[in-house]
Amino acid sequence: MNKTTIAKYLDDTLLKADATPEQVRSVCKEAMKYQTASVCVNTSYVSFVAGELQGSKVKTCCVIGFPLGACTTETKVAETMDAIEKGAEEVDMVIHVGAAKAGNWDYVKKDISQVVCAAKKKALVKVIIETCLLSDEEKRKVCMLAQEAGADFVKTSTGFSTGGATIEDIKLMRETVGPDMGVKASGGIRDYETAVAMIQAGATRIGTSSAAKIIEG
Repeated sequence: MNKTTIAKYLDDTLLKADATPEQVRSVCKEAMKYQTASVCVNTSYVSFVAGELQGSKVKTCCVIGFPLGACTTETKVAETMDAIEKGAEEVDMVIHVGAAKAGNWDYVKKDISQVVCAAKKKALVKVIIETCLLSDEEKRKVCMLAQEAGADFVKTSTGFSTGGATIEDIKLMRETVGPDMGVKASGGIRDYETAVAMIQAGATRIGTSSAAKIIEG
């Protein structure tokens, strides 16, 4: 897989609490240099990133309800609408993991559905299921609910919990959602070999803060 090909899979990501505008600008420059799929940031940086990426093919991506997913659905909806208004073209929302663990599947589906509705096809919606906190049965259930709710992707992890993406989880998610829905591997992917292995397992997008290293690897 050559540099250009693998770059198209990557969401060049900076989500640290202490990220400065200059660091975000640097990620945008890197993303445009390599032509990654997107730059993924916290919502406070959406308008800044959209401005930096203007005129390029790199998308502006952000996270919603990040990193815990434990805020109200109304809060996620408001954050989604605000982010899209400011230039977000892709939104990665965190599910309410506690609701999933409690088996409150109606809540989980409604939470996803309302964010999808708020995006109104103006932005892709990726659903972060936080695989490290779920059983295989729960992972399958959330993936199915995300698909039923009209989301575009299911995504493994925030990268801020107890674990990140694994090959096994990518295979399980791909098997559950079938061939057409997006599957994003995120959390702990820092080199070319790991990224390729995730893609071979079924990932169609990779979230990483090591994009340049992966591409040059």
